[in-house]
Amino acid sequence: MKKPTRSYLIKQLDKVFSEYIRRRDIDLYGNSKCFTCGKVDDWRSLQCGHFQSRKHYATRWDEQNCQVQCAGCNVFRYGEQFKFGVNLDKKYRAGTAETLERMARFTIKFSNDELAEKIEHYKETIKQL
Repeated sequence: MKKPTRSYLIKQLDKVFSEYIRRRDIDLYGNSKCFTCGKVDDWRSLQCGHFQSRKHYATRWDEQNCQVQCAGCNVFRYGEQFKFGVNLDKKYRAGTAETLERMARFTIKFSNDELAEKIEHYKETIKQL
């Protein structure tokens, strides 16, 4: 059996991680709330927004860096980064946004095995939600 490619593993991890982020705070009706504007919608209609860009692998799959966002905020308003940062500091603690900004500057390369482990971790975590 052929081993999965790195790009395939990254794509799969993005998919399962996004589902986890969008489902972790849903209410009894399957709705979640946009982290930056407060819009409430079905979790499947929302997106996994990143405070620090997905191009930074050090924070790409960081659970604090990623929050639920509506398409309006995430795409059309370019992630509302300022509001995102303010809300991160409110949700977690003062300085969270600054810490994530510093973390994003680090160069990290996950091995294929590490990517596969993360995929399995989030699949299991979703089952437990």
